Amino acid sequence: MGLDDRKLAVLRAIVEDYVATQEPVGSKALVERHQLGVSPATVRNDMAVLEEEGYIRQPHTSAGRVPTDRGYRLFVDRLSRVKPLSPAERRAIERFLVGAVDLDDVVHRTVRLLAQLTRQVAVVQYPSLARSSVRHLELVPISTTRLMLVMIADTGRVEQRLVELPAPVPADDVTALRRLVNEKLVGSRLSETPPLVQALVEESPSHLRPAMTTLSTVLLETLVERHEERIALAGTANLTRGGLLDFQGSLRPILEALEEEVVLLKLIGEAEPSTTRVLIGDENEIDNLRAASVVSTGYGPGATIVGGLGVLGPTRMDYPGTIATVRAVARYVGELLAQN
Repeated sequence: MGLDDRKLAVLRAIVEDYVATQEPVGSKALVERHQLGVSPATVRNDMAVLEEEGYIRQPHTSAGRVPTDRGYRLFVDRLSRVKPLSPAERRAIERFLVGAVDLDDVVHRTVRLLAQLTRQVAVVQYPSLARSSVRHLELVPISTTRLMLVMIADTGRVEQRLVELPAPVPADDVTALRRLVNEKLVGSRLSETPPLVQALVEESPSHLRPAMTTLSTVLLETLVERHEERIALAGTANLTRGGLLDFQGSLRPILEALEEEVVLLKLIGEAEPSTTRVLIGDENEIDNLRAASVVSTGYGPGATIVGGLGVLGPTRMDYPGTIATVRAVARYVGELLAQN
């Protein structure tokens, strides 16, 4: 059965009041606080229909009702208007992020900022190497038989590896090796580099080939094989701000889930370009998070998505404000990476 505009307005009012007060909402309070234009008796009838349809429920025998996961989903899909950020909020985000000195600093500032602005748990995935391109490769001689390989990705992520050479290599040959690997690999997606690395060995001058063969093994390990993903987390203490009804009375399952990086990556690492994903309660595939909601999106320079970020909190969440903040922070981080 479809809901008419009046019942949708009642549902919107229930969601907004419950998010604000943490208290079950009664018909009298709705009539007093919202210009619904109808009598308390009509509101009670509408609430009865909403309850029958599964959009609200009665947590105990008081007259108040609270939204269900289904009610929140309808609110997010049809009723919520994303709150525009104030100029002050935009300036605060920009100021906070622009001071970052390197990628680690960007990620840590971003996750702290998200937690502060939304008052939820914030999660930020470091730019994924699998989605990155090579910006520069540096070879730093440590001795005649040992080099430090430094790979800088277009996202600012830096990977370092030691290369143990089979025989001493003079400085001029190190310069030649550096030039060859940069000419061949700069600008390539990391996932597309294996055939290029193999070609480097085949195309190298004979006197460089032993060193290039060793270097190619480390290059493959750096560029392709070691794609461990990293996650930054902040604001876990925000979980304790809620009322008794948040998280069905126990924080333990949520905290256990937050300790698993694989779980966090699944929550935010599958973000699509230009979309904000909202998972509410039982929509979460992870059992321990069935009492929580997750708002996430992808970020990256321009149209390229290199990682995900988002927040996790109770289903009793300020969805319009949270969605706007997550989108805005993702956009600023993407602009920062593009300028870098």
